[in-house]
Amino acid sequence: MLRPMKGRKLLIRLHEREVDEKRKQLAELDRLLDSLKAQANSLEAELLREQANAGGDPNALMTYDAYALAVIERRKNLAATIADVELRVTRARDELADAFRELKKYEIAEANYQRRKARDELRVEQITLDDVAIEGFRRKSSG
Repeated sequence: MLRPMKGRKLLIRLHEREVDEKRKQLAELDRLLDSLKAQANSLEAELLREQANAGGDPNALMTYDAYALAVIERRKNLAATIADVELRVTRARDELADAFRELKKYEIAEANYQRRKARDELRVEQITLDDVAIEGFRRKSSG
């Protein structure tokens, strides 16, 4: 059976790992979101370049039309993916906040335990010193 102190410290370590894992997941999602937004920006820039290249050339305009339809579909897919990842980022932030609150709860409990333990040790030490002083006084008084 785990002693209470070991149990508390184990719980703190477990929650620290959970917080670290949640941070890593959030960072990964943030990188993915940044990448998707960069792809969307790149797609828009590419579309503008192709518009400029198509200019007034009738042959280029025909191929540009098909290209533009494909870009519109890609843009729609990217927007849906970005929205999904943003939702996942929000959830991950909430989960990280919950995990952090849980960790803090155990850390505060441990700190309170350590303060109580130190206070109790000081009280026992003071009682011992008082007993020694009383015994010394008795010996002086009787002798």
